[in-house]
Amino acid sequence: MPFPKIEPEQIKVFPVAERKSKSKIKEIAVDPDAPMDCGGMEEKIKESAQRIRHARENKASVILAFGAHLIKNGLAPVVIRLMEEGWITHIAGNGACGIHDWEFSWLGRSEEDVRANVPKGQFGTWEETGKYINLAIQVGATRGMGYGESLGALIEEEELVIPQPASLAEDIRDALPDGDDLMSAKAELLRTIRKFNLSAGEWHIQHPTKKYSVFGAAYRLNVPATIHPGIGYDIIYNNPFANGAALGRGAHTDFKIMVHSVHNLTHGVFLSVGSAIMAPQVFEKSISFANNLKLQNGEPITHDHFLIVNDLQESTWDWSQGEPPKESPDYYFRFLKSFYRMGGEVRYVAGDNRAFLINLYQELTS
Repeated sequence: MPFPKIEPEQIKVFPVAERKSKSKIKEIAVDPDAPMDCGGMEEKIKESAQRIRHARENKASVILAFGAHLIKNGLAPVVIRLMEEGWITHIAGNGACGIHDWEFSWLGRSEEDVRANVPKGQFGTWEETGKYINLAIQVGATRGMGYGESLGALIEEEELVIPQPASLAEDIRDALPDGDDLMSAKAELLRTIRKFNLSAGEWHIQHPTKKYSVFGAAYRLNVPATIHPGIGYDIIYNNPFANGAALGRGAHTDFKIMVHSVHNLTHGVFLSVGSAIMAPQVFEKSISFANNLKLQNGEPITHDHFLIVNDLQESTWDWSQGEPPKESPDYYFRFLKSFYRMGGEVRYVAGDNRAFLINLYQELTS
């Protein structure tokens, strides 16, 4: 007997424009060329830039994985520059990164008051945020795209193309009995179209401040941009359009894209900026997957890779000297320990992510 459950269609949603937001993108967006004190990180920033140059000279991956504070701190212009100039070959974020990036692009503002909205049952219950992101993932899947690319396409193309239901149904019938890679994605989209009686055709959805979108820029520049969510972690699940099958498909596609980038990480660089959970957890599975393939092909496992970890928490241990003993509090610095066990060299850079990333970009272009 299945356990009782509550369907997302039962939730009441509200226009996101009515929500009070803490941040406006035009006010917080940083200037990549503006000077900023590096806060004592100068030596490690210079070393990081040197390793990134080495990676690009060897045509190796330079992957930037980050948490949502990078977006909320207005660092999108810096990340976009790094992609435009070829320093970064892959960006990866958690689900909140995509949400804030989309809201800044469409609404110009983001970040709600959690404490005030939870008692009112309104935290995350924003109609357009959940509707458009969930729909973008479902539509993108029928084009073979993952979560991140689907979101980037919505922002950059400023439209969603909803297929005719009869056309989708015909495609599904033609794929039977064996099916194909897109059949289940088309079935989920068809179910959504029928459930919500959606109009077929081009939905033009303007994103007035899309120039600040890292996912839109990645789509425009053909840079892999992946999102690695957890079901129930993000506000887009508090929406009638939430679809676990579609979200799981998009996230799994993005994991496979991540494995492809990590497969090219020998002589490369993996930067983790403000991501204590997603980045180390996804990275350790990706590099194990990549090494499995290399060993099957008789190739050396991933080596000469450089791991840069930037976060606020101070560490008293020099991780370049190895893993600390259990007697040290730094032994329980969980995300650093995960990175250290992935081979390569690890550098921990404690400090504000704005100061780190701006100065890293300026060092690369000096």
